[in-house]
Amino acid sequence: MEMAGARKVYTVSQVNAQIHELLEASFPELWVEGEISNCRAYPSGHTYMTLKDEGAQIQAVLFKGAAFGVKFKPVDGLKVLVRARVSSYVKRGDVQLIISALEPREKGALQLAFEQLKAKLAAEGLFDEARKKPLPPFPKRVGIVTSAQGAAVHDMITVLSRRWPGLEILVYPVKVQGDGAKEEIARAVADFNELLPDTDVLLVGRGGGSIEDLWAFNEELVARAIAASEIPVISCVGHETDFTIADFVADVRAPTPSAAAELAVPEQAAVLAQVTDSRRRLLASIQERLRGLAERLDFARRHPFLQSPHRMYEERSKRVDELFGRLPEALRQVLLHAEKDLRLQMEKLDAFSPLKVLGRGYAIAEKLPGREILRSAEQVRPGDRVRVRLHQGEIHCEVKDAQERRQA
Repeated sequence: MEMAGARKVYTVSQVNAQIHELLEASFPELWVEGEISNCRAYPSGHTYMTLKDEGAQIQAVLFKGAAFGVKFKPVDGLKVLVRARVSSYVKRGDVQLIISALEPREKGALQLAFEQLKAKLAAEGLFDEARKKPLPPFPKRVGIVTSAQGAAVHDMITVLSRRWPGLEILVYPVKVQGDGAKEEIARAVADFNELLPDTDVLLVGRGGGSIEDLWAFNEELVARAIAASEIPVISCVGHETDFTIADFVADVRAPTPSAAAELAVPEQAAVLAQVTDSRRRLLASIQERLRGLAERLDFARRHPFLQSPHRMYEERSKRVDELFGRLPEALRQVLLHAEKDLRLQMEKLDAFSPLKVLGRGYAIAEKLPGREILRSAEQVRPGDRVRVRLHQGEIHCEVKDAQERRQA
């Protein structure tokens, strides 16, 4: 600031700096309701937006540190309630809200975050049935990713051991709620795939709780770890009515941890009973088949031809001699029939022969030199030359007169 005569002269920076200090001192944190527009998230983790209502708007920023506490993604059109302090951006003199907390106005934050992530992963195809892997029918090694202290792990081990005694069960203890839970769950799934790829199936879950307790299984990090798993994953989070993002992305969703254990392995006693029954039916089938073959073999052994094979040759030889004796007569009959047929065809052709007609006294007159067949006296004039073909021979004539006979 400089003194110019009696006037105080401020620089722009001085004015903006005093406005900034005034705003920071005058407005403690307050709650503001508005609709988000022009929302832009930057790689730095900061999110800039405009909050507006029917009559005004104000710039706002959600810095990276505060954004960690926001479960859902701010998007345009979302009505929100923000806790913020009023400040200004000194370089431009813009008044803005520095957001420290952000809540959706129409839905709970967790519900909104759940719906947003579900829609995002569904659009990427992570829930498609085509990418889900089948469970092995008889696993030898089962991995469990859950808390080591909860009842869920005890229930799963009990059910697995009861259903298939001798099964190898590997438990990877992780936090299932609170800070660090999503990282540990995702790391456990990845470790099983990297370090123990011959694990046949993974059970990932925990016992029941509130939506906040189960929230680690709604995290994108966990969802993508399950989706990337080469080992089939059964999700088992909470109770039957609880649905998490992990359930949608897993290969199979079990309503409870105990149910997951039942889905993972069959009951050994039932399998052994089925094997025993199949073995019994197979033996019976083989015995029946052998009995049938033995009967056929006995029948063949007692057949006259096998008892005296030369009889088969004798019968065939007799048949050949018989056919050979009948052959000349058969050929003669064929030739007679062909000759008769040929004669009949010749008679038919002879009946249509023009020479046959001439034989009955008719003649064919042709106008020379073109040999045009004459059908009317109008075709010739006196002096024209005409050839007349008879049944035997022909006559060359000259026309003296030509008169057409009129039809009655």
